[in-house]
Amino acid sequence: MKDIHSLMDQCDGIALAEHVKNKEVTAQELLNASIERLEKVNPIINAVAEKLYDAAREAPTTEGAFEGVPTLVKDLFAPMKEARMSNGSFSLGKARPGFDDSVVSRLRASGLRFIGTSTAPEFGISYTTESGRFGVTRNPWNLDHSAGGSSGGSAAIVAARVVPFAHGNDGGGSIRVPSSCCGLFGLKPSRGLVPSGPLVGEGWGGMGCAHALTVSVRDSAALLDVVAGSDLGAPYAAPIQQDSYLSSMQKEVKPLRIALVEDAGPWSLSPEALASVRHTAKLCESLGHSVEIVKFPVDLPSFFSSAFDVIAPNTLSYVQLLGDMRGAPVKDEELEAGTRIILRERGNISAVKYTQAIEHFHRLGREMAGFMQQFDVLLTPTLTREPPKIGDIRMLNAEASLDEFIHLSHGYSPYTAVFNSTGQPAMSVPLYWTQNELPLGSHFVGRFGEEATLLQLAAQLEQAQPWAHKVPPVNARSA
Repeated sequence: MKDIHSLMDQCDGIALAEHVKNKEVTAQELLNASIERLEKVNPIINAVAEKLYDAAREAPTTEGAFEGVPTLVKDLFAPMKEARMSNGSFSLGKARPGFDDSVVSRLRASGLRFIGTSTAPEFGISYTTESGRFGVTRNPWNLDHSAGGSSGGSAAIVAARVVPFAHGNDGGGSIRVPSSCCGLFGLKPSRGLVPSGPLVGEGWGGMGCAHALTVSVRDSAALLDVVAGSDLGAPYAAPIQQDSYLSSMQKEVKPLRIALVEDAGPWSLSPEALASVRHTAKLCESLGHSVEIVKFPVDLPSFFSSAFDVIAPNTLSYVQLLGDMRGAPVKDEELEAGTRIILRERGNISAVKYTQAIEHFHRLGREMAGFMQQFDVLLTPTLTREPPKIGDIRMLNAEASLDEFIHLSHGYSPYTAVFNSTGQPAMSVPLYWTQNELPLGSHFVGRFGEEATLLQLAAQLEQAQPWAHKVPPVNARSA
């Protein structure tokens, strides 16, 4: 038998599943090793909302693509039958939905073993995973820094090499931001490609989308093969390609026309953020792609105003529903400061104003689709600077204005949310580390429904400049 921890040090999820299939290791051996690894690092990084070891041990054997591979599901609008769902908030108490959402069900059928749920900030509205309920999730590259948000728990666990990948969801950058912070690959699929039911029809007016944070690009592609496709009764669906995403990723990349954005509108890029995206542009050129510097075709302050005209009423609707379900209204003191600001300033906007915000999204989607006729891919920084220190972008003053909240959060990540509203696929790729040895991802955006182009490019970049060997100081490796 192979040394189980050495195997987990070296393998991505696809490779681990192959070892299980070939009976070189058992699913239980992988499970026990992953639990040991989690127990080693979680007291340091605080990335687990709930441990589910017993349920994982009792999981039935499947014939799925990831049989026996351990992972975690993000504790945010992703119900699973054996777990509590807190959404990072005190307001849900010990609620247990008792059913799987569509993505969890498909992941379960693929043979994955869920060893826990990962931490998230309240209702996913922050780019740092810090909450009153679960405390601070720390970045394994430097414990004084944030792991990002809102899929920060998943990012920290994967970066620390506990498991090869973990579930995340993304309503404004919540897969891509923590992937950038933790040196991982993070893909947000096109709107409607991955199901959101049965709990949600269209999270945040269609901005929300689920997928995963991974070390390897091929794991992301294979997981997309597992979860892609609308669920029964979905309000809309993206086209699914005939070839598998994993097989299409392995095809040769044609020379791409890449639009490069170096200006973050009203927010300035740090010298290292600018250096990181220029480094990526040069790497792309060395691989035969053409790169052209362009002006970002979106007015960011106007966009964020519309975005919160969508996010705030959706959040208020959810909070009121939660109050109805538990038989007592949710009180302000049960909510984080950022949530209270959003609800106070935009929660009760008129139906006309909400409709105008949705129409803004749709208009922006058409404008970006037209812009992308000139280019195959758009390249921006994922973030304006390296991962922030703990507390730097967490809003603690409930009396602050929404403008202050937007500046704090979206001055840090100005680009990611735009492509939730347009529905385009986007990814953060780990190609640069700062002088402080902190990762900074590069953000690529494709045309709607063209995940294959992004995956092919990511695989080419991964081969040209591998990152899997870059492991943070806090890690679960055996050596």
